[in-house]
Amino acid sequence: MLSTQPTQVKNSGLQYLDSSITPDPNNGGSNPSPNQKLLPLTAKVNSRDCLEIGGCDVTTLVEQFGSPLYIVDEVTFRTACHQYREAFANYYPGESLVLYASKAWNCLAICAIANSESLGIDVVSGGELYTALQAGVSADKLYFHGNNKSTSELELATESGCTIVVDNWLELKALASLPQESIRIMIRLTPGIECHTHDYIRTGHLDSKFGFDPDTWDEVFTFISQHPTLNFVGLHAHIGSQIFERQPHQDLAKVLVECIVKAADYGLSVEQINVGGGLGICYLESDDPPTIDDWVKGICESVVAACTSRQLVLPKLLSEPGRSIVGPACVTAYTLGSSKVIPEIRTYLTVDGGMSDNPRPITYQSVYRSVVANRMSDPLTEKITIAGKHCESGDILIKDATLPQTQPGDILVVMATGAYNYSMASNYNRLPRPAAVLVKDGEAQVIVQRETYQDLIRLDRIPERLTQSIN
Repeated sequence: MLSTQPTQVKNSGLQYLDSSITPDPNNGGSNPSPNQKLLPLTAKVNSRDCLEIGGCDVTTLVEQFGSPLYIVDEVTFRTACHQYREAFANYYPGESLVLYASKAWNCLAICAIANSESLGIDVVSGGELYTALQAGVSADKLYFHGNNKSTSELELATESGCTIVVDNWLELKALASLPQESIRIMIRLTPGIECHTHDYIRTGHLDSKFGFDPDTWDEVFTFISQHPTLNFVGLHAHIGSQIFERQPHQDLAKVLVECIVKAADYGLSVEQINVGGGLGICYLESDDPPTIDDWVKGICESVVAACTSRQLVLPKLLSEPGRSIVGPACVTAYTLGSSKVIPEIRTYLTVDGGMSDNPRPITYQSVYRSVVANRMSDPLTEKITIAGKHCESGDILIKDATLPQTQPGDILVVMATGAYNYSMASNYNRLPRPAAVLVKDGEAQVIVQRETYQDLIRLDRIPERLTQSIN
């Protein structure tokens, strides 16, 4: 399939195996930082010239499980968990706990793996909380966020005994009115810190729907001090996502420590502080995020310095990475279908999925890289726009992708799709949501079953007066 536009012959898809940043070998043992890699750590090309992940040939996985298919590399996921845990242990003299921000991808298997790596879980809805509990995560390692928790969600949270991160006055007063003798809470603060990221994922600046603004902090601490059933344990702030800068989190440490001092004026002891997450990952070869080790080191040093300057005992330090744990661990495999050549403009190549399994390009203008899994060493001679199959002109996964010559039935792999792809997937155009498999040591196990047409109508109901039209 030749493009109508002349293109220079480029490297093959093999370049993506080693083109992302290779960090300091002292970081996290012998493994590189997963957030700096475009493909999962186990990715390689086998003797068939096919992409292999977790010891599994991607084309064989598609033959077995169909497409679109989310492929999660267990080694990459666990490596990121381990590097976070070890970095906090190395750089923070006090107690620490890494929480997996499960909104990035919440399902039973993912929560179970994070739990087995001694991570806690950050949840933002009753459904995410329920899933984590069903995956065996203990309540003392669960932290429940959200800016509009329902009454039933608050009841589930208080019954489970998890920590509730209170976001607003309505929620705070609702919790104070509950009959429980002790409800463990943290307070989410809006620190007023800007970071250079997409407006939709920037959460720490003052113009944000999240958290208590600085001019309310005194009133909040006064209220908590007057309600003994509110077991106040700490402070939380989150400044955004896909962040490459170090300075914003260093500034955040100072703000949180000043809030510890302020809370003490009201007789409140801050046992824990949560600095949020947000470390970025590589979606392009040019992306240059800090390593997990460097990012954690900067945060720990900033918190220690801020506490030392105010002669404070180190609080338990929490962080809640999500994207940088699961994002690089997953790819999505598609089967190529129809094409359309518009002379002197572009060539469209269509896959069997699109915005229903990856809404980030149409929502955030997110960019991705791709390879043809069964033609890894072929030269990249084509400039192609990868389109989804949905009835939307904006259903474009990648603009101007560089690919080898392809034909229908080839397998396209889009990289770094672990974060917010499955979790934001939909049934738009009534497409069943894809399956997900976990791969390790040459074995693949389904962790999310592919939906069927029967699943699509399972919750539909037809009023009795309309049933005659069906018969």
